[in-house]
Amino acid sequence: MKTKSRLRLFIWLLLPVAVLLSGCQQQQDVIELKIGHALDTNSVVHRAMVHMAERLADYSGGTMKIDIYPSSQLGSERELIELLQIGSLAMTKVSTSPMEGFVPVMKVFSVPFIFRDNEHLWDVLNSDIGKSLLDAPLKVRLKGLGYYDAGSRSFYSTKKPFLSPDDLTGMKIRVQKSQTSVQMIAALGGAATPISWGELYTALQQGVVDGAENNPPSFYLSRHYEVCKYYVLDEHTAVPDLLLMSQHIWDSLNSQQQQWLQQAVDDSIAFQRQLWEVDTANALRELEANGVQIIKPDKQPFIDAVAEMKQQYVGTEVGDIINAIENFGR
Repeated sequence: MKTKSRLRLFIWLLLPVAVLLSGCQQQQDVIELKIGHALDTNSVVHRAMVHMAERLADYSGGTMKIDIYPSSQLGSERELIELLQIGSLAMTKVSTSPMEGFVPVMKVFSVPFIFRDNEHLWDVLNSDIGKSLLDAPLKVRLKGLGYYDAGSRSFYSTKKPFLSPDDLTGMKIRVQKSQTSVQMIAALGGAATPISWGELYTALQQGVVDGAENNPPSFYLSRHYEVCKYYVLDEHTAVPDLLLMSQHIWDSLNSQQQQWLQQAVDDSIAFQRQLWEVDTANALRELEANGVQIIKPDKQPFIDAVAEMKQQYVGTEVGDIINAIENFGR
């Protein structure tokens, strides 16, 4: 976005927040909270946020309102995070991968094959480990409200299926802007290429990259299956989504308003997880119906190829968390 446009957006967002903060002190009748996210309105994230808005309006008796801005209307995930930090946006949903640049400990989620399955993931997220990671963004003026399910990420490609690490040799693979993700692709022999989500379809179509990696609903809803006919379910990472709020705006709410909002968020999380399970099954069916080969490979060669990535974290905070996660529930 051009500088002038960004400045206009900043002013447009900041003025209502100024009214919000002033209005809290003056017992304003309705508090409006703006949420921005990068996904389209068909996504389970957007539908869960609509549910959140409905629940908050109900809990607060109409005194609190959520306005949702989907499809990157207010910027990329990184830009949305920055808007939260300066208090010109109330809430957003981001993947934990881009959060690495703000909260380095979040890179733990991009380390491959540390979760045994989805049940293990959620047991960890609902434990003290998950709570400590959710609180980590407080250091950068962001409040973690909860986790949305984003499933497991697997490879899809335009030219050939990636059945083993050998098949990735020399292949250009789109990754999120996460140094840990870049390291993972390098360990597997590929060439990591960070590209924004909105530009990926064209990049795949034009051969700028040979493949990408994501969960089934995202692969399907993005229509990337139109150019990628191979989907290899290696499930290398389980990278949840974070619901974040501006710490400044959270602190401007009174304890009752905070309680209403957190309850609406919790309801939204439960609702989103139900939607996610259904949408994942539907996405896999639709992908097959559209000619995509869905392959379940032997994961062990992938696990072996990236095993050394964990060694760099031995003796660090991230290493301690990796160890705690891998041993959790054993």
